This record gives sequence, structure tokens and C-alpha cells, in this order.
Amino acid sequence: MTDLFDTPAGFRSIPVEGLTVEQAQAELAALAAEIAHHDRLYHQLDKPSISDADYDALVRRNNAIEARYPELRRSDSPSLRVGSAPAAGFKKVRHAVPMLSLGNAFEPDDAREFVARVRRFLGLADDAPVEFVAEPKIDGLSCSLRYENGKLVLAATRGDGAEGEDVTANVRTIKDVPQTLTAPYPAVLEVRGEVYMNRDDFLDMNRGYAEKGEDLFANPRNAAAGSLRQKDPKITASRPLCFFGYALGELSEPIADTQWGIRERLKGWGFSLNRPAELCDGADKLLQYYGQIGQRRSSLPFDIDGVVYKVNSLELQQRLGFVSRAPRWAIAHKFPAEQAQTRLKAITIQVGRTGALTPVAELEDITVGGVVVSRATLHNEDEIARKDIRVGDLVTVQRAGDVIPQIVGVVEGQRPADAVAYVFPDHCPVCGSLAVREPDEAVRRCTGGLICAAQAKERLRHFVARNAFDIEGLGEKTIEEFWEIELIRSPVDIFTLESHRDTILGRPGWKEKSVENLFNAINERRRRIDLHRFIFALGIRHIGEVTAKALARHYGSIDGWLEGMDRAVAAMPGQAWLDLHGLSGLGPVKADALLAWFADPENLPKLDFYAGQEALRLESVVKMLGIKKVDSRAAQALAERYGTLAAWKEAMIAAVGAQPAPGWHELVAIPDVGPVAAEELAGFFREERNRAIIDGLRAAGVTVVDAERPKAAAGSPVAGKTVVFTGTLETMTRTEAKTRAESLGAKVAGSVSAKTDYVVCGADAGSKATKARELGVTILTEQEWSDLIAG
Repeated sequence: MTDLFDTPAGFRSIPVEGLTVEQAQAELAALAAEIAHHDRLYHQLDKPSISDADYDALVRRNNAIEARYPELRRSDSPSLRVGSAPAAGFKKVRHAVPMLSLGNAFEPDDAREFVARVRRFLGLADDAPVEFVAEPKIDGLSCSLRYENGKLVLAATRGDGAEGEDVTANVRTIKDVPQTLTAPYPAVLEVRGEVYMNRDDFLDMNRGYAEKGEDLFANPRNAAAGSLRQKDPKITASRPLCFFGYALGELSEPIADTQWGIRERLKGWGFSLNRPAELCDGADKLLQYYGQIGQRRSSLPFDIDGVVYKVNSLELQQRLGFVSRAPRWAIAHKFPAEQAQTRLKAITIQVGRTGALTPVAELEDITVGGVVVSRATLHNEDEIARKDIRVGDLVTVQRAGDVIPQIVGVVEGQRPADAVAYVFPDHCPVCGSLAVREPDEAVRRCTGGLICAAQAKERLRHFVARNAFDIEGLGEKTIEEFWEIELIRSPVDIFTLESHRDTILGRPGWKEKSVENLFNAINERRRRIDLHRFIFALGIRHIGEVTAKALARHYGSIDGWLEGMDRAVAAMPGQAWLDLHGLSGLGPVKADALLAWFADPENLPKLDFYAGQEALRLESVVKMLGIKKVDSRAAQALAERYGTLAAWKEAMIAAVGAQPAPGWHELVAIPDVGPVAAEELAGFFREERNRAIIDGLRAAGVTVVDAERPKAAAGSPVAGKTVVFTGTLETMTRTEAKTRAESLGAKVAGSVSAKTDYVVCGADAGSKATKARELGVTILTEQEWSDLIAG
């Protein structure tokens, strides 16, 4: 071993059980320093000096000593870098120096104006030299690391700039974050930078998740943010996170007099830096750097979304100060969305769970922003027609937000002579059923329902998803595999898989243990599932989690819900009533007023009075009748829709006869349901095969647990109140908060309106808190909410 570390001679030859307290304490100190040294060699310098096996032996020795003497575990212990017990929540951290955001530049003139503005503020001549540091703008998550006497004591997210979250335990697992600094160092040093994920590491991680059938991260930035904010540091430790240091917060004494000097000091302490960076002496040099980095962007190992320009002199930075929430001495020059050109080989159609037909562009492979793109979304048939996109066209591809590839447009003058306009299919490409488009929608949908294989597979994926039945081991690939060998065709088949054990066992990837785990997961859900999850799992269009919970609360049990659906189907309005209520410019209140007028037999003779007066237009007749709530706009809408008095009278009489019965009104009146969702529910239950699936699930032993009804008991301070939770809660999960509120008779909403009574703000509360302030809604902290509902 290297002699850099003061390891007492012979200690490692002593079994852990034989170490004295003093020996253990000394060896833990040496191990912490040695492992940190090897972490730096491996993760920052790419120059490992020992084998993985030797490194693992050091870690095991450290962990064994800590297991024997847990009271001796150090704050910079390597064991903290591989995860510790999950935290109950993230504490708030008040930043000693606010973590402010940067102003943005988008055009070259914006960058030139930034330089000119700096000179004007400082009173310098146009040609006076001002030096800037130019750095890549890493696309990650801002984080602040606080060191006291050379030891990492606190790590915090940016939060709202004034207050962030304590993520110390998680940051300790990032291997290129130094746990201790080499002297000299100030007594207090706050290093600010970015937590990020290298592109290749991100892709490898996502590939691993895909093989397991688990959800994928959208991009490295989201992956880094989600990983850093895990409640369990062990999960963070399993993710390939990195850290760049580039700025300072609180400082007990100066460490440099320039921004470049700060970089050099950070490098000396073992921090990775965002490279390549340059010193530039004016706007032209800054723009030259911007262009060079833009060309190299795809070859960098990490994602960037621009470059940052900072005045190099710290004295000048202090003089320039801040404006609003951004420094005058720095600016972010953003890149435009990356684009590239390639040929469109074909247009294919994907069929989703609700039958939506989505066009997809099949492209000749092209690299956009460092990622190979072979497919891009075309959104819908109107988008294809608007951009006149044809197979064979040379098209411009853009990664919107550097994530989702899309077709920006067609390159003029490059269209093949034989290219013809694309005709969107009017039948499902999977099952051949008619594909229809409702007048108020941009989407065309397959009418095949569960006879459509594409919809059936998508519904199966939805059925086993995390917020539905949540059956571990039944990911996308497994469903596809079992579909192909005809083991699964409907949700009911999932609960008969155990009878096909011999068919599954021995297939690639399926051994005794994995098969047993799958059956255990299925049987766990067979025994118990909450009513709202059961409803949501069925994949009924417009029935999301919020609506499913509302239905569960209202009907209470699976039997109560099914009976309610039977009542609603029997009481459903006829088409004439639906047509009237769907008429643009009318609305339900005016429609009901019309129906009430026509339902009164004393009013019909009034129409006969006008029937013989052919010169009168229908719009005038409606106005002269003076029907309550039916104004000029409604009269115009009726005239445009029905044309003549006779046609209008016939339609209104038909609508009176097609009015829904009480069972329908009961369904529509449930909070978060409404007429659109009610129609979808009724349509679902009119289909016998859908009801057969529910009956089949229950026959297969699926036990649906009754919903807990809200207890709006006397004395509950929030009974009947509407509450919105926003931001990150510390003392409870969002689910726990909602459940508690609903148990006290409150309604938990997802958006803020004038009808909201309370908005409970956790950490990082954003637009909902802003809207609450604008509307004058009562805003509560998490503690104030807890005090309100106490007891």
C-alpha cells in the first residue's frame, strides 16, 4: 500500500475482533483517507492505482470495523458513500448567501450588450479591457457543499434560491465529491456547482431499466435530479452521479482574486471542473468560444445547454453586484435547440391504450445533440398536413428541449419527384377497425377496443403499472413476451399464469426464482387492492387517479360502484339531449332552461302562434319567447344549428324525451367526474366484454378493498374545505397528506382556483403558491397545516 496514509503498522493483519478501540479509531481514519484518495484517482483522474478487488477489500475492512464499533463511524466514512438508512424527509436549509439564477442571452447581440452593459456600469470606455471566464453551462441540478475546517458538513439543493433541501447523506455517495480537503483551506468554504450524469452512464443506466421493464428517465438532467432527491441514499449511491464545482457561496476568507483563480483552487482540492473553459477579453472572443463549444457540444461526455460568461475579476464582480435575482457580472448564453437534416423513410402509426392513432416518422439514422435519432413524433394528422410532410422528404429534425425528437419542417427543393401527400388511415392498422375523429379532437381513434391487439397490450401495461395493480416483474417486455406466446390476452389471464408454470419456466431469463417472484407478486395483488386503484387500472378513458378516487369515495365498495354504473347506464341521456348540451354557445344552464320551457305543455301553443309567420327568423322567435336565461348568443346558436322553427321544435321535444334519469345525475354530480368522464364510464359499461373482465377478475380471486369514506365529523376544521398541496413535504409523503386530509372530510384538488380554501406549501413550492397569492387563498406551511388538523 502507498505510504501516503498514516496507517498504524500491523493493524490490518489484526482481525477486526481483536482491535482495541484506539486501534479501530486510528485505522478508520486511515481508511477514510485512503479510500478517498483512490476514489479521486479513479473517478477524477482516470488513473486507478489498485485493482477493484483491492479497493473492495479496503471498503469491506472499513465496514467490518464500523459494524463492531458503530460509535466510531466518522462523518467522512466511506460507508456513508454507499448509502445509509433512508431519511424521513429533507430538512430545509437557509442559504447563508442566496443561490441566484443567471440572466439569459439567446442571440449574439445579447452577448455583446452584456459586455457593453458591464462597461457602462463600471464607467469604462468601449475599448477598455475587461476579462471574462467562459465555461460550458452544464445541464444538471444546482447544489451547494459546505465545508468547515476542511470537512464536508452540509449539502443543499438550490430550492428557491433562499432556501433549499438538506441532501448531505445523498451527496456523500457521489464519489467525485471530496469528503475532506487538503490544507490550506478557509475555516468555512461553500462550494457551488452542478450535480449531473454523464451521457454514456445515463444511457447504460436506462438500458438496465429497460431490460427489467422498469420506467426510464427522460434525460440525464431529470435522472440526476431524481437520483439526488431520493429518500434512501442507497438508491442515490446506485446511480452514476457526478459533480462539477464552479462557484463559491459563504467564505470565511478570500481564496483567490479572480474567477479563474477560484477554478484553480477548486481543482487543487480535488473538485472536477466544467471544461473546456477559457479566458476571453471581449465580446468577439466570447462569441468565438460560444461557436467552438457549440460545434463540440455533441462530443462532450455530458449535456450542456449553453455557455456562461463571468467577469473574471472578483473586485469587479463585487462592484457590479446584483439586479433583481441575478448577478450583473454573469450571463448564460443559451444554445438553440439542436437540429439536423435526414430523409424520412416512412410514416408509421402507433396505437395507444385509448385507441389514439399517433403518426411516427421513421428516419434515416442521424445524430442530434449527441444522440442517434431514428424516429420522431409527427403529433397528429393535422400537423402532417400543415407542414406538408411526405415520405422521401429531406426533413429537419429537432430534439425539443434536447429530449423529444420532432420534425420541424421539410427542406425546400429536396423533395423527390414521386413523393405524394400522406393520407392518414381511417382504419386501425393493427385490427382493421374503423378509426374515427370526433369534431372537437385532433386525434383519430380506433374503435376496436379490446379486440385491437395494440390497445389490449397498452391496457395490460397500464393495468400492471405502479399506480394501478403494481405487479412487479410484469414489465413491458414481459407482457410482450407473454402476449406473443398467447399466455395473456386480458387482465384476467394474469391471474391464471400460475397454471402455465411449465411453459414459462426455462424460457430465456425465466428460472425457478424469477418465476416464483412473479407469482408471488401476482398473488399479493390477488389478495388485496384498493378500490380506486382497481378502477384506475381498468384504463377507462378520462378516468385518471383523481377521478378514480372520487368514484371510490362516493360508491364505497366494488359492488356499490358496479350498481351505480348500472343505474347510470340505464339513466343515460339520449342523443337529442346530448346534442343540445354539446351545442357551442349554449352551455348546460341555458340548455336546461330550454328543456324546462318545452316540458311545460302551456308553452307549446306560443310556438304555434309564430309558426304561420314565415317572415320571422328563428333567432327572432327565440328572443321574442323570452325564455329565462336564453340570451341573444344562445338564440343565434340555436338558429345556426336548427334553421327553422319546425326543426327546432322537433329537436327540443326529442331532447325533453331524452333527458337522463336520476342515476345519471348522481354520477355527473360526483366531484372530479362531470359529463365527459360520465359518458366514457357509461360507454365502458355498455360493452359486455368490459363487464366480463371485471367479473372475471373477481372470480379469479381479486379482492377489492372498500374505500374509506370521508369522515366529515363535527369538529373537523377542514370538513368540506378544498385543499391543494404543493412543493415537497418533509414530515409526510404527499399520499399521506392527501389521505389524512380526505379522512377529515376535505377535498384534495390538484390545481388552485378561487374555490380553494387552503394551499399547503412544502419546499420548492412554485406556480401554485404564486396563484394562491394572486387569488388571496390562505397559504399554510406544513407546520401550520399540521397544527390546524391536530386532534
